[in-house]
Amino acid sequence: MSKHFKIFTLALATAFAPILAGAEEQTANSSTVVATVNGTQITLGHMAAARSGLPEQYLQLPDDVLYNAILDQLVNQTILADRFEGEVPGPVQRRLENERRSLVASTVIEEIVEEKLTEAVLKAAYDEKYASAAPDKEFKAAHILVETEEEAKALVTELEGGADFTELAKERSTGPSGPNGGDLGWFGKGMMVPPFEEAVAKLDDGAISGPVQTQFGWHVIKLSETRLANKPSFEEVKAELESELFNTVIEDEVARLKKLGTIELSAEGDIDPAILKEDILLTE
Repeated sequence: MSKHFKIFTLALATAFAPILAGAEEQTANSSTVVATVNGTQITLGHMAAARSGLPEQYLQLPDDVLYNAILDQLVNQTILADRFEGEVPGPVQRRLENERRSLVASTVIEEIVEEKLTEAVLKAAYDEKYASAAPDKEFKAAHILVETEEEAKALVTELEGGADFTELAKERSTGPSGPNGGDLGWFGKGMMVPPFEEAVAKLDDGAISGPVQTQFGWHVIKLSETRLANKPSFEEVKAELESELFNTVIEDEVARLKKLGTIELSAEGDIDPAILKEDILLTE
């Protein structure tokens, strides 16, 4: 357990104490001071920031318990920090610098996303991806899954002789859809493993395939019906489009900033990469 969570656990022990009286709830904001420790102010903003970094299990606590625990944690940390004398040790300073760099960079990323991934940009991406694209096909099919090719061939022979596909699936399929007659319902591109999907795409409605091998075994497939998939609405794929464009806009902005900035790297080979494993780098 980290030192951070040890302190937090200690705070939970006194979490049922009454909530510290502070500013009126209606006027409270991130600058509202909830405690002053040796002249250092602790605000609701500090508490909210501490809460945002907690594991999910702590967030399930009642609001009053969590409030008191976080406040007690921050008070304890402040008291302990005040005990420290002298300059901040190098390892601690470097961690603080890394943390600040990370937090500020995250803030800039949020600004870039807000600036670049506007509703208009996302709608343009939607139109480009879906407006003129031919709709994909969707298939309604059933299958019988067996372990060997010989078993699959025997099934094909029985089906050609007039056997009922649904009944054979119930009797012989080893797949989870067997009890339902092998019914797989409707599925689209990318929802099935490639060999299965390719075999289905070659079938006419009502047709039955020959043996098809996948990593799950051998399949005999019956295609019941084919239809064209409906184009998704903008709202349905908005999050997907944001995700697709996110890396592009960030990478483009980083590349732009690199061209404007000055970056000097040590010559390749000057430093052995394995040195990062040395514990002394964390302590000196």
